[in-house]
Amino acid sequence: MDQEVTLMKGNEAIARAAIRCGADGYFGYPITPQSEVIETLALLKPWETTGMVVVQAESEVAAINMVYGGGAAGKRVMTSSSSPGVALMQEGISYMAGAEVPGVIVNVQRGGPGLGTIQPSQSDYFQATRGGGNGDYNVIVLAPASVQEMADFVDLSFELAFRYRNPVMILSDGVIGQMMEKVVLPPVKSRRTEEEILKECPWATTGRKGGRKPNIITSLELKPEEMEKRNIALQAKYKEVKEKEVRFDTHLVEDAEYLIVAFGSAARIAEKAVELAREEGIKVGLFRPITLWPFPEKEIHEVASRMKGILVA
Repeated sequence: MDQEVTLMKGNEAIARAAIRCGADGYFGYPITPQSEVIETLALLKPWETTGMVVVQAESEVAAINMVYGGGAAGKRVMTSSSSPGVALMQEGISYMAGAEVPGVIVNVQRGGPGLGTIQPSQSDYFQATRGGGNGDYNVIVLAPASVQEMADFVDLSFELAFRYRNPVMILSDGVIGQMMEKVVLPPVKSRRTEEEILKECPWATTGRKGGRKPNIITSLELKPEEMEKRNIALQAKYKEVKEKEVRFDTHLVEDAEYLIVAFGSAARIAEKAVELAREEGIKVGLFRPITLWPFPEKEIHEVASRMKGILVA
């Protein structure tokens, strides 16, 4: 296997993993604390090696609509931003969900509310999991807690995005985006050929060939009965995702009397707190949701039912 171990920031890991995972395009706009993503891509110049397109869009609104267009053509495309930028992308994200367009959005969160600060935060949980766009939709949300997971979740996000034809968000934060750790980068994958895209994505707008009917990508249905069918189909898909794609991690919960629930960088701090509490004879465990949507409801309910108390950090 083509394995490479490097010391790097979380944001750099996102960029390098995108190239190695065969991404076709990145469209983004610089914003702290995630600007290293596009800076790393600009430094590595993947358009010269893999043919991956990298564009600094004129705004976050432009970037998400470029992702919409690329995803609609069956391409593995992504963007990254932080909290205020993702807020600007919300309409495009909800359009992608409604039109069933795959794509990856990375949010390296910063402090809020409003424009907030450039300091790390986890304040966009509700924006990511409850949706800030239009209508009844869900985005699959993965929460990395290490630089290694920043790298690992890029390929996983593309896999889930295309398996379910749905946007996937990597919800990171400023700590993990900026911290440096050792990373085993994913093996190199070639970008798919046009023939492979046609086979994998028969729904995509790849040009009408062979007399097939036109492929139309839209989230708008003017006939109420067609809109109802679309809503029913989307709800069935979301139910399938909830049944099959729940991911979580636990630490010392088997004999625990108290439970801490946290994700992202807060989970790392909580894990250390668990170990310190254990040294003092307090039986504490950690439950870390990895998928924030779908949320591990059944699993956390089972663990919580055995606890004397729960702290959500």
